Amino acid sequence: MTAAMTGTKMSRRLILALLVMIGLLGLAGSVAAKDTEPAAKTISFDVAEDMSRFVFDTDVAYDDGMPKHGSAFITQGYIYPKGTLDGTNGVLADGSPEFPDLVLGEWTCRGWFVGDGAHATSGPMVISTQIYNFGEALGAETLVSDGYELADIGIVFQRAITGGTGEYAGAGGVVNQTFLGLNASAGVNLTFDLELTES
Repeated sequence: MTAAMTGTKMSRRLILALLVMIGLLGLAGSVAAKDTEPAAKTISFDVAEDMSRFVFDTDVAYDDGMPKHGSAFITQGYIYPKGTLDGTNGVLADGSPEFPDLVLGEWTCRGWFVGDGAHATSGPMVISTQIYNFGEALGAETLVSDGYELADIGIVFQRAITGGTGEYAGAGGVVNQTFLGLNASAGVNLTFDLELTES
């Protein structure tokens, strides 16, 4: 075997060893990146709508005065700890919170009625943006979601988390929302499980 042939074999082995080493380093880097990815975090709470703060476009309404497809609206309510609401409680008939000491923040919802609007008994009723403002300071700790809302009671459906502020800045993920029923103000009672990821 000539020295040239021996040198060629050694060069090939060296190149092969280097390629294996590069591959292993890449794999280690990939594993390290996965180890540093933020873990999903779940936040759960209930919301009771204060129907006295519900306003909609009365020019887009049925003959009975209820909003129909295309009617814009805005409404607000109270955020409570998960399990506070049973579907009928949370807001008194005058719009005040039934459990003021348990209020965690303010819920604001704006959007448009779709489908059969307020006459819907099943399926999509509105497309909305929801702001969950935690604490008394506006904008300090918030989460935002977008998506459909269903008229069906007890059916879990999903919305997209589109951002937040404070502790939740850059948040993404999925909202699991369930319509529980109507409270004394005639507003909706909802329960939420937010599966948060950081972008």
